[in-house]
Amino acid sequence: MRILVTGATGQVGRHLVSQLHESGHTVRALTRNPAKADLPAGVEAVAGDLTGITSLRSAFEGIDAIHLITFGGDDGEDLTNGAEIVRLVERSGISRATVLGGWSPTSIEGALKASSISWTIVQPAEFMGNALDLAPEVRASRTVSMLANYPSAVVHEADIAAVAATALTSDGHGGKAYPLTGPEALTPAQRTQLLAESTGEPIKFVQLSEEAERERLRGYGYDEDYVEFGIQLAANPPAAAGTVLPTIEEATGRSPRTFAQWAREHANQFRAVS
Repeated sequence: MRILVTGATGQVGRHLVSQLHESGHTVRALTRNPAKADLPAGVEAVAGDLTGITSLRSAFEGIDAIHLITFGGDDGEDLTNGAEIVRLVERSGISRATVLGGWSPTSIEGALKASSISWTIVQPAEFMGNALDLAPEVRASRTVSMLANYPSAVVHEADIAAVAATALTSDGHGGKAYPLTGPEALTPAQRTQLLAESTGEPIKFVQLSEEAERERLRGYGYDEDYVEFGIQLAANPPAAAGTVLPTIEEATGRSPRTFAQWAREHANQFRAVS
């Protein structure tokens, strides 16, 4: 198959490009900067931005299936031009699409559901890769500091990609939304311990107060609305956050990857600065 992957240099997109390419499919990768994409040899990297429809027409030509993300631009805001993008998908003769869903539906999901395209939505729980945001603190002070202490069934980005790859390349997944989780629900303290084991170095979990959490989030440059969103999420997590689902194994036929495996894969990014 000839498959276009949007968001090709993101946490999920990179895995999806590699998995499809390794399976023998012809992969075209949409990115805003092909020269810096650093994708596998044989993958066609093309320039385009989902916020600008004119940049997409040539990228969509000759494609059988497409993986879509729901955000774009410099600020990563939800796309508002979903109907326009999906019309182009239909006019280009693309018959199958997967979508990486987020916290809530965007214009992309609604437009696909109203279209003639066979669509599948993959809806992951918290990415394991979110732990990379903690790497600078871990390297500098051997601590993980946050307010949240609830268990979360974090999911490996490669497993999200595997479900999308399955839906793009095999029948029986059209019109379905797949909620995805990892194989176990772990608290931040438990994930911290697994990071410590992967690096062979001690890492301490530090439970923050709400005010200290606000200062931590402000340190990332987040605006006050996002800071308060983070506080509310930490204090009142979604009811399903700790629920483990069998969706990945049901869709792909293989067990989902553990956080311990993810930690081993990324251990060097958490080791102390020498």
